[in-house]
Amino acid sequence: MVVDDSAVIRGLVKRWLQEDPDIEVVAWATNGEAALKEIEDHKPDVVVLDIEMPKMDGITALPHLLKLSPRSKIVMSSTLTTRNADIALKALSLGAADYIAKPSASSELHSADGFRRELLDKVRALGNSARMRGRIAARVVAKSNDGGVVNTRSQGGHYGSAPIVLRKPGRLQPSIICIGSSTGGPQALMKLMEAIGGKVKQPILITQHMPATFTTILAQHLSRIDGIECSEAVDKGKLVDGQVYLAPGDYHMVVERDATGNILRLNQDAQENFCRPSVDPMLRSVVAAYGERVLMVMLTGMGHDGLKGGHDVVERGGTLIAQDEGSSVVWGMPGAVATGGLCSAVLPIDEMGGAVVRIANGGGL
Repeated sequence: MVVDDSAVIRGLVKRWLQEDPDIEVVAWATNGEAALKEIEDHKPDVVVLDIEMPKMDGITALPHLLKLSPRSKIVMSSTLTTRNADIALKALSLGAADYIAKPSASSELHSADGFRRELLDKVRALGNSARMRGRIAARVVAKSNDGGVVNTRSQGGHYGSAPIVLRKPGRLQPSIICIGSSTGGPQALMKLMEAIGGKVKQPILITQHMPATFTTILAQHLSRIDGIECSEAVDKGKLVDGQVYLAPGDYHMVVERDATGNILRLNQDAQENFCRPSVDPMLRSVVAAYGERVLMVMLTGMGHDGLKGGHDVVERGGTLIAQDEGSSVVWGMPGAVATGGLCSAVLPIDEMGGAVVRIANGGGL
């Protein structure tokens, strides 16, 4: 379902979606009030919801839409302004599944290939996720690569029909913690940071797929959590123990060594996995700088960004844990590393903070 007061934007979005043979636009509305009736009648898998509309705006309509159709995944749509970024993050905390930044002028839409691709990718991924709910039943095979038992506790999650094989965690206490996330990431990051705030001493690096204005606001939101000091990374900035660094939108964040030690560097090298920032370059650089003393945490997100870097982490002896499917908005990135045999644990988001604290402080899973 498409909800937008602009006839031009609404028409283009509907046309783009309908051109995909796997997507059917079952309804549309011009404001939040009209959307309430349409969602009750059609119960769509995905709703693309504009923020600024007459009669009832998107943020006001959101909780009512979710109450009428709890299974529907709602994508907030807005132009890239600081105000809209703040509203979009508030919407995520209220239950929206994702956000998409649309061009600021309708005249830009016809040539907005990036917006079109992102729209289609997110609607496909969230539509698949909505249909998968209630069918999560695959088992986790709790064995390491050499056949030894690692953890016999059942942990939900699957990627198609593939079982998940767990591996032994790294031997050494980590010196740095890295987190990768995409769709559903802001909500998961808030829960994770609330659980680990003030309880770990290592620097924490976060790569969240997000445009620039949004990463600035997300860093501010994370800093409001007790025990968390979060900032967007700056080029050549020193890594401080206990500090959280968020990759700025449109920049890869990596670690390099100089005469004073390890520092952060930002670059605008080519996109990886269609993303900038991307998780893979962060992980490659961290493994080069810290070797096996790395803890990688993979949160909800579509695609497979971080899979190659995750291989680097575990091959050097580091530890990787991932969010399970049941608590993920989209189980793409965590599903890829889980079914790839890279994880020492696959956990619900409510249990991940405790696991991070235990590993970071030298304990076991």
